[in-house]
Amino acid sequence: MFGPLGPSLAPYIRSSKTLSSYVKPFANWYANLMGYRQMGLKYDDLLVEEREDVQRALTRLTPRETYDRSFRFKRASQLSVIQQNLPKDQWTPVSEDVRYLKPHVVEVAKEDDERKVWDTIAVQRK
Repeated sequence: MFGPLGPSLAPYIRSSKTLSSYVKPFANWYANLMGYRQMGLKYDDLLVEEREDVQRALTRLTPRETYDRSFRFKRASQLSVIQQNLPKDQWTPVSEDVRYLKPHVVEVAKEDDERKVWDTIAVQRK
């Protein structure tokens, strides 16, 4: 599968239980090393909001998801100002760190691709 940065090994790794069991601990270690979970953020909170597709995907969130996202940002901003992390019991657990925005971004990208196809159709007269 090809992503914006080229081919991805993720689908292959997920399909193999053995390979997945070796890679998952390193992935969790790296995610914890990044520090966003210690501030109460989720991975999709780190997506660059200036991108057109992310902007359109943000408009598709439910009101509850939008509120939760803004709350996480305000809390992380406050923690950054006081230069502290949340107590360990308030960190974002791995089970809650789900990709809530990515499905919307993928949907927007598919719509853009479909729009390009339909906008460039050449009409032929018989």
